[in-house]
Amino acid sequence: MKENKNPMGNIYVSHRAIATIAYQSAVESYGVVGLAAKNFAENLTHVLVKDPTLGVEVKYDGQKIEIDLYIVVEYGTRIKMVAEQVGNNVRYRVEKIIGIPVEKVNIHIRSLRISDTD
Repeated sequence: MKENKNPMGNIYVSHRAIATIAYQSAVESYGVVGLAAKNFAENLTHVLVKDPTLGVEVKYDGQKIEIDLYIVVEYGTRIKMVAEQVGNNVRYRVEKIIGIPVEKVNIHIRSLRISDTD
């Protein structure tokens, strides 16, 4: 959780808020079909409850943010280019909105999805 002190009071930003920003940035990136669960337990939880932070893990040490994204990529796109673009988009958006430097954005490609060719 990020805490920002100012003369008017304190501002707190939760990990969930940062994860939601990262999720939206990743989903809007070219070549990303969606995000995937980190593990089987999270996948099972997602079946019961729709979570806007599925496939995003945020670590904050008080100075810098580290984000792990588990994405599904469109078949036929260049995976390296998609991963770089997602990382850059997420880093830019989180730093712009939250105002804390993002140290790392780790992209984990969980699978490829083939779209309907018709």
